[in-house]
Amino acid sequence: MREVNQAQAVAPEISRRYQVTARGTNTNTQIVGTTASYPQVRNLEVAEGQFITDPNLRNLAKVAVLGPTVRDDLFGPDAEALGQKIRIKNVDFQVIGVTKAKGGSGFGSQDDMIFVPLTTAQHFLAGDAYVTSISIQAPDQNSMPAIQQQVNELLLLRHKISDPQAADFSILNQADIAATAASVTGTFTILLGAIAGISLLVGGIGIMNMMLTTVTERTREIGLRKVVGAKRRDISIQFLTESVMLTFIGGVVGILLGWLLSFSVTQFAGIVTQVSLSSVMLAVGVSAAIGIIFGFYPARRAAGLNPIEALRYE
Repeated sequence: MREVNQAQAVAPEISRRYQVTARGTNTNTQIVGTTASYPQVRNLEVAEGQFITDPNLRNLAKVAVLGPTVRDDLFGPDAEALGQKIRIKNVDFQVIGVTKAKGGSGFGSQDDMIFVPLTTAQHFLAGDAYVTSISIQAPDQNSMPAIQQQVNELLLLRHKISDPQAADFSILNQADIAATAASVTGTFTILLGAIAGISLLVGGIGIMNMMLTTVTERTREIGLRKVVGAKRRDISIQFLTESVMLTFIGGVVGILLGWLLSFSVTQFAGIVTQVSLSSVMLAVGVSAAIGIIFGFYPARRAAGLNPIEALRYE
């Protein structure tokens, strides 16, 4: 891959999950065998110690760089990890560095990884000479298509494949990954929107049935109010207000439950969540709209009652 024009850095990787132990603790995490260029290609920074070096690769050194999540799982957040020993697949590794926290994404988290020299991972862990993936850094976004085309041609030549459709590899750039993520997010948005729409429809029908029942139970009250001078508009506004208040109270309860759920996810699941003002206003607005839409028919029915018949109603 270093033969590709404009490629600034290349980082081959071999990645598998293993059980890792250290001083009576253990965790199951991703072990990434890679080279010294990995931090440059993947925008990774070292907080303590150092990253893998070229001499580590040549000497098959049994050294490891921990992500902060792995460090916390094995040694604790306040413990000194540098110089400690960890065991992977019955092989002892010495910790030489800890990376800075970057957070997770839909494609995994570099905080929950252990980085070891590529040659060491191939020889002691995987037992083969293959790599899982190769990351290539481009100088800018505009040069990515040209680099991708060169990589595709080079791999077809190296793998002795004449038909591109029969390629035994796949090439993705960040634009492809972003498009895939946007597609998945869009699908989930549509799915959740459909579920929310059905829930609102069911809730609105429930509100309408409740208000119709209320109108029936308060028929004599409505007749009495009309007799003493209440107009159709007054009766309609009364029942519309009651309907909106019912849905508004439900909306406030839902906002409080959503905020509590968001807080719980942040505290216990380690995923940072935030309740925005726009989502709160949207919930309040939808609640009021449901009350008006599904409360209109019961309010109109109440306003249209004949006062004499309403007073005679048992």
